[in-house]
Amino acid sequence: METLNDFFTYLSGLLWGWPMIILLLGTHIYLTIRLRFPQRHLWTAIKLSVSRDKDAAGNVSQFGALATALAATIGTGNIVGVATAVALGGPGAVLWCWLTGLFGISTKYAEGLLAVKYRVKTEDGRLLGGPMYALERGLGWKWMAVLFAVFTAIASFGIGNTVQANAIATLTFETYQIDPMITGLVIAVLIGLVVLGGIKSIARVCTMLVPFMAIFYVIGCIVILIMNAPYVWPALKLICEAAFSPEAAGGGFVGSTVMLAARYGIARGLFSNESGMGSAPIVASAAQTRNPVRQALVSSSGTFWDTVVICALTGLVIVSSVIAYPDISYENGATLTKMAFSKIPYIGAPLLTFGLLTFAFSTILGWELYGERAVEYLKGRRWTVYYRVLYIVAVFVGSIMNLSIVWNLADCMNALMAIPNLLSLLFLSGIIVHETRKYLWRDRLDRDM
Repeated sequence: METLNDFFTYLSGLLWGWPMIILLLGTHIYLTIRLRFPQRHLWTAIKLSVSRDKDAAGNVSQFGALATALAATIGTGNIVGVATAVALGGPGAVLWCWLTGLFGISTKYAEGLLAVKYRVKTEDGRLLGGPMYALERGLGWKWMAVLFAVFTAIASFGIGNTVQANAIATLTFETYQIDPMITGLVIAVLIGLVVLGGIKSIARVCTMLVPFMAIFYVIGCIVILIMNAPYVWPALKLICEAAFSPEAAGGGFVGSTVMLAARYGIARGLFSNESGMGSAPIVASAAQTRNPVRQALVSSSGTFWDTVVICALTGLVIVSSVIAYPDISYENGATLTKMAFSKIPYIGAPLLTFGLLTFAFSTILGWELYGERAVEYLKGRRWTVYYRVLYIVAVFVGSIMNLSIVWNLADCMNALMAIPNLLSLLFLSGIIVHETRKYLWRDRLDRDM
């Protein structure tokens, strides 16, 4: 296992080198410029996300699709992942994470557009889509579509399942001394009850859970920032300076380089918001929407909430807390997060516990759908039953096993999913611009396809 872990550590470092950083950020920036900064339509996107195209084709509402995508993205990456980026890459990693989200809004927009543009309708009326369909139907790259589906199916057991289940089990054991086996069994049963109902059941649960858990967590972060008020501005300056001048960090932070800050910031940014990874378009393709651009805008708002708001708040809480309380250990992401939130009297620990529990649970739900759709693309719907059973079992296994290797494996799968997806976005950018001009730039968002 140690040798295997060393291999994935090496592979992760290789995949997340400068070529990947250039490809990811380059795609974000390229699409932002070519699409005339879709970030400026953010308010329209938010309004559309809470509206409903009742007569449009689709299996879930636009908000249901957004909530499911947010359920999958708002997970441990938003809390422990950001802290891990700070611990390994220094405070400058927060800025790289934030920039990845800001420019990633354009990429998430493009992914959502292609998901609806190239989705297919099954005989029983279900709508299926995602990067594998865009790669096959838009570019004719069947082999790359298959690779993307394979990487997605594998990733669902890492980033979306065992990692999250282990986080829940570890937290409940450390906080309440509950046996991980009991926690794992309870989580597996709850997940099973939801996923057996299919996409509508998952979307219904996520629609109820996501807004509540996000608001609750944001309020907690704001309380900490109020307590750390004298250190918030110094933390902001430190984050910006350390992103390009690591020696500016000082003050007890781990030594870093610009490359490390960028690597961990961008990797955790992708892990958090999944812009460019190609996972969220899988559920976006099922949304009730009259044209691709409406859902593209709705999808783009997810990256704003996930990274530009939640991850930014988390990063600011972490860095300001380290400055305010020099006794906080910054060498471990989980410890760093726990100590920062424990500074809130009485409710700090329960707040973090609730945030991690709900974030991780919702991520398991969202990624089950992604993996199931990937398996259906590869082997047909009959095989999704076996996938669901295996996925539920993996929830229990992840709760009781050592997952030191899984984080590195998750980073590798993230990169391997992102590469074919980013290539499809670049090669189909002309189609994306055409659809955007047709519906958005000509103010025809209410027009049907």
